[in-house]
Amino acid sequence: MRRLAIILLASAAGIGLLAPRANASTPPTTVPGTTDAANLAPVNVVQVSGLIDEILVDKIVTSLRDATTDGSQAVILQINSSGAVVSRDRVAYLLGVVHDSPVPIGIWVGPSGASLYGLGAQLLAAADATGMAPGAHIGKYGTPLSVPGVTVDFGDVNNVDDRLRTQGIGFQDARTSQALKLDTTDEGVPSIKNMVLAMDGLHARGKVLATVSRTLDDNGGSQNNATLVRFYKLGLLNQLLHTVSSPAVAYLLFIVGLALLIFEFFTAGVGVAGVVGAACIVLSCYGLAALPTRGWAVAAIVFSMFAFAIDVQVGIPRLWTGVGVVFFVIGSWFLYRDVLGADLRPSWITLIAGIGGILLTFIVGMPSMVRTRFATPTVGREWMIGEVGTAIADIGPEGIADVAGGRWRARTNRATPLRAGDRLRVVAIDGVTLEVEPEEGGAKDYREMRKHRGADGAADDDEITGSSPDATSDLDATSDLDATPDLDATA
Repeated sequence: MRRLAIILLASAAGIGLLAPRANASTPPTTVPGTTDAANLAPVNVVQVSGLIDEILVDKIVTSLRDATTDGSQAVILQINSSGAVVSRDRVAYLLGVVHDSPVPIGIWVGPSGASLYGLGAQLLAAADATGMAPGAHIGKYGTPLSVPGVTVDFGDVNNVDDRLRTQGIGFQDARTSQALKLDTTDEGVPSIKNMVLAMDGLHARGKVLATVSRTLDDNGGSQNNATLVRFYKLGLLNQLLHTVSSPAVAYLLFIVGLALLIFEFFTAGVGVAGVVGAACIVLSCYGLAALPTRGWAVAAIVFSMFAFAIDVQVGIPRLWTGVGVVFFVIGSWFLYRDVLGADLRPSWITLIAGIGGILLTFIVGMPSMVRTRFATPTVGREWMIGEVGTAIADIGPEGIADVAGGRWRARTNRATPLRAGDRLRVVAIDGVTLEVEPEEGGAKDYREMRKHRGADGAADDDEITGSSPDATSDLDATSDLDATPDLDATA
């Protein structure tokens, strides 16, 4: 009986494992007449972000050429650009490449908040499908480029073509004015997946795109599955060069590099600051060369750094610091020329950070650093009294002296001025100033003289016979003071 019970329990457990679960779902099946998504040709997506420069132009051209050999059925340019900093000829060349590509091309302006302004907006005229995310804008494309086979015209509904030349429009205006080439009932194309789905069945360049596969779920409903999407971005080096070609980054790198090089110069050595500053200068020069930069504005910024350095050397902000501030602000404000569709002047945040940082550096930081770096210690200098040194410049009564291997401010009696090169001796210290006298033949200061009198109250011979005006003055004063005691004694 025990064996029979065990057999029955094992059989029940096996049946339970083999029975289908109540909540399990079966894999979806492909709708008859359609192709499985895994068997559809992929779609390449090339991400274009920022100002259209030489790096982005080369990336787009290379991606379109590679798409003809890697089995792609279409290429989508995902663009978010406020303008182009390359010449009209380069944009015309890019427009011709887009027009001549054997692979169908779509342009999606997204995500939300993106824009396609300037000469780059004319690429919309050469694409086979164009879409926008809600909140995106296009326009300001200016004078149409002359490219064989390409007509830059967005129609005359609501006067949209004239509006697009001078101003930007949003998705709703573009859709109602029929400026977009995408047949969809959706309110915008919010994502790249929606763009891929919307291009299904598009007839372009002798091909019919199949970007969607429909499958059935357990409930009998159908769902759309997009084909494989391959994203293409800039490589690490090209991404770095493209980033430093943005106006704000190039400006900040340039001024930071100059400030670090000046700092390294005053530290009298080559260290981390010098290496970092040189790297910043190299990268910023590439960015400034790629952007529409005013040469005189760059020269004004460089000159301002030399002006700052003059006052940094003396350790006190003075006239040259003010000159540097004026030239630096002017150079920063007018550094870039505007391009079609975009104002390249750095934002207020960038200008405040750049100008404010430079002012703090050269008015507060660098002078303090120089004073600390090159100042002679000011504690425990009593040992210098009696030391012998040399006058570096004329001291009459103030000047500079070389004592114990250091340069000091020095002051001497007006009656004993020192010329440059004269030997001197330190007699006292007043704060950071040395009081000095000639090594030999120093005259006495009447304020320091002491009257040496004999037992009879008479002045010493050297005071009576002294030839200096101070000695005569002392003699007269002594006589006046002695008069009263003698009168009392007589009384």
